[in-house]
Amino acid sequence: MPPDQSSHTEKGERTDGASRQPIRHVIRIQRLALLAAFMLLVCVSFPALSWPAVLGWLFLLPIAVVVWVLRTQTTVSAEGLALQTVFGFRTLQWSDIKGVRIPKRGWVRADLVRGGEVALPAVGFDRLQELAAASGGHIPDPFGPGTEENDSPDDGHET
Repeated sequence: MPPDQSSHTEKGERTDGASRQPIRHVIRIQRLALLAAFMLLVCVSFPALSWPAVLGWLFLLPIAVVVWVLRTQTTVSAEGLALQTVFGFRTLQWSDIKGVRIPKRGWVRADLVRGGEVALPAVGFDRLQELAAASGGHIPDPFGPGTEENDSPDDGHET
């Protein structure tokens, strides 16, 4: 019997043709952002090394960026969402979430049943479809087929 997952199968796809829901899916900030932290380190090293007594604290900026990139994530599981930021951690059950909202800037936000909203760390507009797929139907796919009963325009004529 072949293993459930190998190098040529999709994550969560079984070799016997049946699909399996992933146990948990983690959405993180792209690790390429660590390159920006390195570039920031190079940029702050010139003034910080020229006057270390006063500007030595500038070396904390790239370290803060690295910590932010490595800690910020949203974990999708069968129970709900686990939101982790640099200084905090919060879990949301699927029953607490009414829907999602896409702001002009910033992370996608979850609208809560009891009012209010919570930002979903590392989930931007570009990762929304990934979130919907990992949620197992709890969050509808905004790019999927329309939910309208009649997708054709109504011109007043019956056919």
